[in-house]
Amino acid sequence: MATNESISIFSSASLAVEYVDSLLPENPLQEPFKNAWNYMLNNYTKFQIATWGSLIVHEVLYFLFCLPGFLFQFIPFMKKYKIQKHKPETWENQWKCFKVLLFNHFCIQLPLICGTYYFTEYFNIPYDWERMPRWYMLLARCFGCAVIEDTWHYFLHRLLHHKRIYKYIHKVHHEFQAPFGMEAEYAHPLETLILGTGFFTGIMLLCDVILLWALVTIHLIGTIDVHSGYDIPLNTLNLIPFYAGSRHHDFHHMNFIGRYASTFTWWDRIFGRDSHFTAYNEKMKKIEKKMQ
Repeated sequence: MATNESISIFSSASLAVEYVDSLLPENPLQEPFKNAWNYMLNNYTKFQIATWGSLIVHEVLYFLFCLPGFLFQFIPFMKKYKIQKHKPETWENQWKCFKVLLFNHFCIQLPLICGTYYFTEYFNIPYDWERMPRWYMLLARCFGCAVIEDTWHYFLHRLLHHKRIYKYIHKVHHEFQAPFGMEAEYAHPLETLILGTGFFTGIMLLCDVILLWALVTIHLIGTIDVHSGYDIPLNTLNLIPFYAGSRHHDFHHMNFIGRYASTFTWWDRIFGRDSHFTAYNEKMKKIEKKMQ
């Protein structure tokens, strides 16, 4: 009951804005997406879209976004952008990571994804294009979901680092001190459930079907980027205010302390969990100046 009320509260403001916007002519750039979406609705059931569609979106995007970082290890020019240059990727680690990912994706995440259909039915979440939010409302909702997930991730991630439980769950994710993109979802099954709850909490409050796929896309771009192990110049993600980026999370894997948030920097700043990173960053800048 409380969840239904929360959804109603969060949706009312966006519906008001969308009503005003509906009076304006539709953007012609949306037409191809609208046609593709309606084609999908006409040829597949809601269950197929919510379950297998969501799984395909996740798997295709995950490995597609991992591909650039995977190829970087074969490009000599890109080595200068690797953060931990003395710890190159190995085939053994990447193969081990890939096998664990397949298990987590199909044995842990797939059952959760199968519940998506029943979730959308229970809360009467729309599938039709006409009731989908406009692009700017979609971005606003994605931002709201990202803030919710980031907050959940900070506090639960920090808890998983507690000395009494670290070795039982979160230690798996820290097996690789020099992270690489594919390692973003390399984790203990319980961690997948615990930290993944933050992702679904935002969906529960602000959900529609296209939001789920848009949020999956944005979430994967961010989490794979921070685990990439490369600090690429002119990375457009770094233009986002308070975005953590790869150097922040790479430091966390290297030292196991601080930088607990998943996307943004504010929680670590508020609770003083970025002091070690700041000191390390200043030290590295001085070393780089001496080498020039």
